[in-house]
Amino acid sequence: MRFLLPRGRVVSAVTDVSFDVRAGECLVLVGESGCGKSVLASALLGLLPGNAQTAGSAVLGGAVLGDAGAPGRGSAGLGSTGRGFPGRGSAGPGFPGRGSTGHVPSGHAPSGFGSPGLDLLAADERTLARRVRGRLVGLVPQSPAAHLTPVRTVRSQLEETVAELRGPRGPQEARGPWRGRAALRTAAADAAERAAFPASHLDRYPHELSGGLAQRAAVALALAGDAPLLLADEPTTGLDRDLVDLTVDELRRHVDTGPADGAGRRGMLMITHDLAAASRVADRVAVMYAGRIVEICDAADFFGARGPRHPYSRGLLDALPDRAFIPVPGLPPELSDLPPGCAFAARCGHATRACGTVPTPGAVTDGAGVPGAGRTPAPVPSPAPAVPPRAGASPGTGASARATALPGLVACHHPHRPEHPEPEPESVEPTHA
Repeated sequence: MRFLLPRGRVVSAVTDVSFDVRAGECLVLVGESGCGKSVLASALLGLLPGNAQTAGSAVLGGAVLGDAGAPGRGSAGLGSTGRGFPGRGSAGPGFPGRGSTGHVPSGHAPSGFGSPGLDLLAADERTLARRVRGRLVGLVPQSPAAHLTPVRTVRSQLEETVAELRGPRGPQEARGPWRGRAALRTAAADAAERAAFPASHLDRYPHELSGGLAQRAAVALALAGDAPLLLADEPTTGLDRDLVDLTVDELRRHVDTGPADGAGRRGMLMITHDLAAASRVADRVAVMYAGRIVEICDAADFFGARGPRHPYSRGLLDALPDRAFIPVPGLPPELSDLPPGCAFAARCGHATRACGTVPTPGAVTDGAGVPGAGRTPAPVPSPAPAVPPRAGASPGTGASARATALPGLVACHHPHRPEHPEPEPESVEPTHA
């Protein structure tokens, strides 16, 4: 995923990223600001600006689409195909833009999927707007105040969302008993209560809300559609610790309980800087640095005595106040000028000459064999100290062993290409970190 800028500049925001989200699982994506986490989430819902180009695939598992490709309420997830789709905005071989093909062609569904899924990167705007956003994939946006309609009350926006996604105009499987104004108001109030949004503030406008209340309103809107897959981009921003715990526990409960009709299980990709919140709800942790996922690890190992393997992952944990409280030295590289090899080498005390080589996608895996992008890091001495579970943590915390046996819901894959000289801006290929 890259952005074309004036004067031929290219920003490689996300490079060679492969991961999946399984039914009944919470995958937490962590990393410093500017590493590409939110851009990745935006790409899955077709919310990138016009100068963005994507390659690879992000496949929503066939089970969530129901029979004959109709939106259903089965288990959802992302799975990888390793194949791009030609489309608008193509700037050269192997790096297509957004196309108009909504489904992965038969025979190209990712491993572990019983039927072809929907490629979110290739889907057109009509498919994304009418079938995906809110119905199949819910979103908690990073900046909730910017996503709330300023001239309408929170109650009005919740009622409209419930009516659109679960009412007579929504998918038949998701329809609720919205017969009359009173039933619709009750459903909207229930969604607000799940997100700990106070009923006394439902008739207020967005400008009358604090940052924390706006965040909880955004969470309520995301939960209202009962989507099988939830993308939560910094869902705890602006909340105090008690509300952070309450919010992530509710999101975890959303995953564990399954849809209201009892069919299938949900999945969640949560993006956060809050490692304490991540330890509370994660089954697996993916660490992103300079546009690449450098490690995917079971949450029990990541936060436990074993600890993560990559030096950057260990640096994030060591920066916590209840750990060594030592910040990661240096600054991240510019995404428009990434160095060859491991992008973290300049900040790493364990770097060797091998770190200057181009990483091999798939070299880093978790216990279930899920590939990450990057070179196997050098061994790091002194395992990280264990972190005891937080009091009152959700029963789903650290339940990675349970999740590994479940089928994939959604998977993203970006095909790896060897380095080559940079061509003219019209056909430039991204440099590899």
